[in-house]
Amino acid sequence: MEEYVYKNHKKLRYGYTTGSCAAAAAKAAALMLLGGHEVPYVELLTPKGVSLHLEVLDIRWESDSVSCAIQKDGGDDPDVTNGILVYAKVQKRGSQVSISESFSGNRTATARSGNGSGEDRTKDEGRIHIDGGIGVGRVTKPGLEQPVGAAAINRVPRQMIRENLEAVCEKYGYDGSLDVLISIPAGKELAVKTFNPRLGIVGGISVLGTSGIVEPMSEQALIETIRVEIRQKLANDMEYLLIVPGNYGIDFLSQYGHGLALEDAVKCSNFVGEALDAAVEFGAKGVLLVGHIGKSVKLAAGIMNTHSHNADARMELLTVHAALLGAPVELLRKMMDCVTTDDALGYLDEAGLIRPVMERLMERMEFYVNQRAMQKLELGVITFSNVYGVLGQTAKVPELVEKIAAQR
Repeated sequence: MEEYVYKNHKKLRYGYTTGSCAAAAAKAAALMLLGGHEVPYVELLTPKGVSLHLEVLDIRWESDSVSCAIQKDGGDDPDVTNGILVYAKVQKRGSQVSISESFSGNRTATARSGNGSGEDRTKDEGRIHIDGGIGVGRVTKPGLEQPVGAAAINRVPRQMIRENLEAVCEKYGYDGSLDVLISIPAGKELAVKTFNPRLGIVGGISVLGTSGIVEPMSEQALIETIRVEIRQKLANDMEYLLIVPGNYGIDFLSQYGHGLALEDAVKCSNFVGEALDAAVEFGAKGVLLVGHIGKSVKLAAGIMNTHSHNADARMELLTVHAALLGAPVELLRKMMDCVTTDDALGYLDEAGLIRPVMERLMERMEFYVNQRAMQKLELGVITFSNVYGVLGQTAKVPELVEKIAAQR
């Protein structure tokens, strides 16, 4: 694609999703199967209204089926799937061996027994039957968009495949049904670099996309990943959530103990507000936020997106609360000149002010997270430093720690 967006003063090129690749490959294979002639390029209109003109690769003809591939182009988005080949094999249903039967070995034991297995085929309405082959993950836990046992091909890509193949059938006057198998040979190897193992998607990657287009450095894509993980935790009988911004929080939990398990934690990156919104939306009872002072101090000002491009205010917050406790001006000047929160804490430690300053900050954090959640969650916040350990916690933390640990 040659469409661009400017972010952080950089010109970044758009790309297209694995869902668009799957739909385009399926359309090309169906055109060749029903039309009887090779298709070197295929046109695809994405849900966003952008038209793609894509090269068709690795065309393979068999007596009763056609398969081909489309290469994923993620544009300037740092996506591990960039450059992979997404295959579609299309076959007339009623052939001697259907595609889904011939690839049944890709299913896991969980998928076979799950909640009826093979639901991805029976749930597909109409005459277009979609399944996943090699390198396409299989859902093994509830709470995701597709049911347990289904191929991890999300709703919009399924809809794109179905609508495009219905149009091809109409073009050639074909009244029968079609089996469509989507495969991603590199998918199994790439899956370990994605969230799929945490979400209970095994054997490969997911076929994703809601607009069909990849917006480089998209915050919305990351927020959606966070929402999916929260929804799944709740679907798997977790009523109380453990949320951390990133690896500092995970490292802290490994030392903290008290029955909190690393695998229970949801990483929210900088999107604390959106994580709280999702917890409310999907019916959580409570949330325990565990964060490093460098990010969590921003919560004390109601800053719910903690990325430095959005807001900083770390030194301002530490300094103003020290000032309200009567800290001398010289100390305040030194704190304002600090680069890291640990440096500022060092000055507070020398003045004997860490504890009272953190007590004030924890009160403000508690106020603002409750405000964001509209008082609909039991909320607790633990703030720590890599140098000074636990700096403070809000009133409900001990109770929430017990409830989260008891869920296991």
